[in-house]
Amino acid sequence: MIESHNEDIFTEPKSSATSKLLAAGAAVLITALVFTGYTLLRKRHAQESGALTPPAAAAEPRQPPKALVMADEPLLQGGKTIITGTVKNTSKEKLEGLAVELELKRRQGGALETQLVQLEPAQLEPEQEARYSLELKAQEYGSARLIGLKSNQASLAFSAAPGQKRPAERLESKTVVVKKPSSGKPGEFLNTADNPARVP
Repeated sequence: MIESHNEDIFTEPKSSATSKLLAAGAAVLITALVFTGYTLLRKRHAQESGALTPPAAAAEPRQPPKALVMADEPLLQGGKTIITGTVKNTSKEKLEGLAVELELKRRQGGALETQLVQLEPAQLEPEQEARYSLELKAQEYGSARLIGLKSNQASLAFSAAPGQKRPAERLESKTVVVKKPSSGKPGEFLNTADNPARVP
């Protein structure tokens, strides 16, 4: 009797097929609900983020350049840097109150400054040219860059080109004459504490 009782303990309980089907159906239903909820949340997030971004501004048509600005290579004279250039009116209209806008970079700290430099003459008829010039302290500014052309404080479309090259530096030729030392004994030093000689 003890043996028959032990056999009953180790036998597996019989499971029904309906409970397995119910579990599988519940798993499929939960998966479908999670997937549907995720899809709805993504769609709503896309609509909200699309509503926050402003519509792309219509690109303004690009205007043809009205002038050609030629920037010369900077010239160093003494402790000054001289920035010059030429502006040519390439349009068919008269341009007035002309000035070039330069971006200057300081040597210490690298701060950027903008400066307007008036043209001489400030009014240009079609095909006429004008010059601009700016003197800076070489120890204060490290670079200058052309960033704009203004006509009565309004920006003008322009094209840029390199201007005049820096003139070649002239190096003075020096002739060094080396005097032949007085003849001494072979192996004798020419420059000693007792007999100092100047070395050229």
